[in-house]
Amino acid sequence: MSSKYVVSAIKYRPQRFNTVVGQSHITTTLKNAIKQNQLAHSFLFCGPRGVGKTTCARILAKTINCTNLTNDAEACDECPSCISYRENTSFNVHEIDAASNNSVEDIRNLIEQVRYLPLGGSKYKVYIIDEVHMLSLSAFNAFLKTLEEPPKHAIFILATTEKHKILPTILSRCQIFDFNRITIDDTITHLSEICTQEHIQFEKDALHLIAQKSEGCMRDSLSIMDKIANFTQNLITYENTIEHLNILDYDYFFKLTESFLMQDLSNVLLNYETIFSKGFEGDSFLNGFTEHFRNLLICKDDKIAHLLQLPQSIKTKYYQQANQISGEYIINALSILNEAEINYKEAINKRLHVELALIKINYLSTALQVIREGDQLLKKKF
Repeated sequence: MSSKYVVSAIKYRPQRFNTVVGQSHITTTLKNAIKQNQLAHSFLFCGPRGVGKTTCARILAKTINCTNLTNDAEACDECPSCISYRENTSFNVHEIDAASNNSVEDIRNLIEQVRYLPLGGSKYKVYIIDEVHMLSLSAFNAFLKTLEEPPKHAIFILATTEKHKILPTILSRCQIFDFNRITIDDTITHLSEICTQEHIQFEKDALHLIAQKSEGCMRDSLSIMDKIANFTQNLITYENTIEHLNILDYDYFFKLTESFLMQDLSNVLLNYETIFSKGFEGDSFLNGFTEHFRNLLICKDDKIAHLLQLPQSIKTKYYQQANQISGEYIINALSILNEAEINYKEAINKRLHVELALIKINYLSTALQVIREGDQLLKKKF
């Protein structure tokens, strides 16, 4: 019988600092603190979801109790402390979810436990409190004194996605680490390595789409990759990724823009009919088309060209189309699309609302020309 399936987000969860993706500024600092024996008694890990906050907290908890650290301040994974942690039998690492244990009584129970020394010869008792911003005000206040003057054997690692909700008195007692969103390039590299290990065939452009969709959240990108790989029998292509993520192919937006340049309204409306019939809602279409014109605007200025994080084949198309359109046209089109997106929810006939925006953009060149001629006439009069 085959072994039980494990999702990639759990199977490939980093177990050492050097395998954490995209947070080298944090892992390097933590390793140096361990090497120099200069550990703070309380840490606050904050940043977007799925970027490695809880993972780094667990790695730190395991590493500081390791009895046979490597020269690079990594856990050995072989000593009794590491083994007990790996097998979830350690009595020295306590993980608490503040979302469901947020009362003052929960915190008082934790404070009561802090008094006891670590077992098995370990140096520290580590308390990881996830989603710490969910603690009640009274729970925060009960926690303050212990956080300010904890026993020497206790270390607290707090994790949150909403740093602004935490009391300043708590923040002042913690060493704060801000986690970055994971870049598209780092996500693609990590997904490529996993696909290779799992014998999944993939196209790099498909992984790029997954990385974009996950918006810097590695957990999301791994979940999306798993879903597509399972459905397509380990073959991740650009086409099936677009289909499964339910996103519009860039080609739709390029075709619409070409029709605008020719003021071919019938073709514009027919293209939108195709998009509409595929089940795409008007607001998601407007959002995607706004991003398309934003990308065209970026291509007009070499100083910000690095902001265009797309596969090279798509970048080439953007540069080609940007050369055919004036910056004035792009900015006005962005304004029309932005206004349409803002007012979309209030529209009674949502399809007509989107089509009116497309009609405005279609005749935008003529409107701009009329405005220019009017300005010239005014200048001649005065």
